[in-house]
Amino acid sequence: MHGVVFVQDLAVIMLIAAIITVIFHRFNQPVVLGYILAGVIIGPYTPPFMFIHDEKIIKILAELGVIFLMFSLGLEFNLHKLRKVGLVAFIAAFSEIMLMILVGYGIGRLFNWSPTNSLFLGAILAISSTTIIVKALEELGMKQEEFANLIFGILIIEDIFAITILALLSTMATSGTIAVNDIFLALMKLASFLVISLIAGILLIPKILAYVANFKNKEMLLICALGLCFGFCLLVSKLNYSVALGAFLIGAIIAESHELGVIQRLVFPLKDMFSAIFFVSVGLLFDPRVLATCAIPILVITVAVVLGKIISCSLGALITGKDGRTALRVGMSLAQIGEFSFIIATLGISLNVTDKFLYPIAVAVSAFTTLLTPYLIKLSDPFSTFLAQHIPRPVQKMFRRYRTALRCFTPGDDRLGMVNLIRRSLIIILINFLIVIAIFLGFDAIPSTQMGDRLKHILGENFLIAIIWNLALILSLPFLIAIYRKLHVLCMLLAEVIFSNKQNNERFLKIRSLISYILPSLILFGFLFFLLAITQDLSIPTWLLICALIIPALLIVFLLPWFIKFHARLQMHFNEIMSKKRF
Repeated sequence: MHGVVFVQDLAVIMLIAAIITVIFHRFNQPVVLGYILAGVIIGPYTPPFMFIHDEKIIKILAELGVIFLMFSLGLEFNLHKLRKVGLVAFIAAFSEIMLMILVGYGIGRLFNWSPTNSLFLGAILAISSTTIIVKALEELGMKQEEFANLIFGILIIEDIFAITILALLSTMATSGTIAVNDIFLALMKLASFLVISLIAGILLIPKILAYVANFKNKEMLLICALGLCFGFCLLVSKLNYSVALGAFLIGAIIAESHELGVIQRLVFPLKDMFSAIFFVSVGLLFDPRVLATCAIPILVITVAVVLGKIISCSLGALITGKDGRTALRVGMSLAQIGEFSFIIATLGISLNVTDKFLYPIAVAVSAFTTLLTPYLIKLSDPFSTFLAQHIPRPVQKMFRRYRTALRCFTPGDDRLGMVNLIRRSLIIILINFLIVIAIFLGFDAIPSTQMGDRLKHILGENFLIAIIWNLALILSLPFLIAIYRKLHVLCMLLAEVIFSNKQNNERFLKIRSLISYILPSLILFGFLFFLLAITQDLSIPTWLLICALIIPALLIVFLLPWFIKFHARLQMHFNEIMSKKRF
């Protein structure tokens, strides 16, 4: 009998969703709104009929929809495109997200909502809808235009920020605190997890998928991809992160494989089905009475989203040197909220940290801003022309001078090589730092396990910690040596700049040499002390820590060339994978 009820509910959802979406498509309206409206029609808040009988099963299917939606967004995530859009997309996305979080929090406090509700509202308003924007640009035939590439870059950066926001909100909700040091530690842990997951995944998973693809069986490839997706989501959930994070990450990793095109064709029909159920479930939780009781907040938030995103994104693009027309087209295209907003609102409800009224408000604002999106994109050109004709000439001259001055700061050919060397070295140092942090945090979790409790009784807590720290340090040696070598190069460049006019003075040559060796050593020891502070108790006896350093020191003395070669091979293999063209 239970199975019949489930089939009945699923039939109602899909049939009504099909009818509504056909109508919406006929009138050139976003299909996503059709799904939400279908959920409202069959939902418990819309009398007189009760169409859905087993809401728990629908919620489970909706969670599957979140996983497939985030997995498909990850498959469309392109690290190569991210590398190209660079600073412009980052500044525009960062300015938009920071401003909208502040605006959302301010609006929440203005309506006397709790700090947690206000913070979640800010997060809900921060991220634009990738699905809606891409669909709107496709329908308007603008997907191949230059400003569209910048929009896609901003959306990629936004996706990264959104995943970070989800993880931070989960951490804050579970811990109940928003202290700066907790946020910093949570960001460090998240960044380390992201880096080590991406690097390890990109090194291993394309090989696994290539092996499975050799059997020429699409069913096997689909099951393998889904197995990796749900397995990684399970791992992420065990680490107290959102499954949305796991689905997006594993999708981004699989996106670097040669089998991406086949996997997309196999997965996207499943994504379409389950994401449709997800958006219908969004409508199921929407109470139309909120439109009457919360009409003023909805109106205020809708206006704030449209104006705030247009201003923040346009200014972000202008700051990076884009012309006014391009900047305005970017801002007016990003003026809406969508799927990430629903996921963040759902997170607040599932963690019991936000009031229920916040969810329908998010749905209503998303519906209104989604309806406005195609019209805003169409109006961006006429509006930019209108502004160009009415902006005072002194302001126009100021922007032209700013763009000219910005070009002057671009390094010339003689300095470009040096700038690229410094930038590449800093990126490598940061990545290796995060890998080492991830290794130490992973080993730090051992004492809290059942095996760790047994080892504490056998060895004692201090000896166990010393052994764990020793093992983590040994495993981190290739990356620590790479950090030292890159720091040595940067310090040599720094010394060259400081003492460039005193090259023939032997005294300054010695000082320059000391700087290039001592400064990297001090930075590295400071980093090791930081690792000890965030992973272990600093009250461990000093002699025990010194003993823990003996074995790694001996390994460096005798195996230094091997460590250097190992890291070089690892980096070369990763670069080869990333440099290959994807189809």
